Amino acid sequence: MGRSMLSSVDNLDERKNDPAVVAGRFGHRFDLLNVFELEILPDKCLLPLIIYIRSRMKHHVLLKSIAFLFLLNCHSLFAAEVSTSGAQGESTGKPKVIIFDVNETLLDLATMRESVGKALGGREDLLPLWFSTMLHHSLVVSATGEYESFGDIGVAALQMVAEINGIEITKEEAKTAILTPLRSLPAHPDVAEGLAALKAQGYKLVTLTNSSLAGVQMQLENAGLNEYFDANLSIEDVGLFKPHLATYQWALEDLGIDADEALMVAAHGWDIAGADKAGLQTAFVRRPTKVLFPLAPEPDYSVLDINDLVEVLTQSK
Repeated sequence: MGRSMLSSVDNLDERKNDPAVVAGRFGHRFDLLNVFELEILPDKCLLPLIIYIRSRMKHHVLLKSIAFLFLLNCHSLFAAEVSTSGAQGESTGKPKVIIFDVNETLLDLATMRESVGKALGGREDLLPLWFSTMLHHSLVVSATGEYESFGDIGVAALQMVAEINGIEITKEEAKTAILTPLRSLPAHPDVAEGLAALKAQGYKLVTLTNSSLAGVQMQLENAGLNEYFDANLSIEDVGLFKPHLATYQWALEDLGIDADEALMVAAHGWDIAGADKAGLQTAFVRRPTKVLFPLAPEPDYSVLDINDLVEVLTQSK
């Protein structure tokens, strides 16, 4: 098997960087690739190949394929992009695209206290624990090669928080407490004005979220923010939750820009750390109770809110 597979790769012509061609040559046997065969895959084909395979292959085969690909090739996947982004601390150029995280960065999660608290026997104080548990286990899903929707992980996380605190809750009760309120979150007071100002200055505005595409579109519509964005990107297309580096790389390729031409704006230290490692410019929004990860590099900008971001970018021109 190994020799014939290698021959298939060796015979790839000028189309060798086309993920459809590579995946097509390997077919259903892709999960049988060994270490040496994976090492000869062209690096710039890797991320599109993963996405292509994910759309075509059975689940058990997908897990093996992605695990092998990332373990053996992630060292070079981002080398070119990161090397061109400049050293940390150097002056940054004006970004072409501003990419926004959504939940907590743009939308106020505090309004979910009532629904989550009701489901947890009046324990509204458990909302932050629920959200952090959801984020934690989204990373577990990505690290283990699985994929579940952010909504389903949120429901599971609420069940976990309830169990930890000795509270009985059914899956349906957890779903009711989360999904409907999550899609009706209001924007922070500064957001609409700030986005309008950035739009007026000519920036292309995009969202990049761990939520589903349908979910984020509904969120933005309900919050009155749809008009400000040129595109909405969801990790469901790549199957890896932020802050996985491949997610930011996929977003850059989808937008057709280099890493240093994008500014990632988020109220989460983990999102800022991931974007920075992928070579993007970063802006941390200091929402209440949000802090940076002390072991990660400092962001390019640290702002109070979106209006403050407008002022900082205006001054940096």
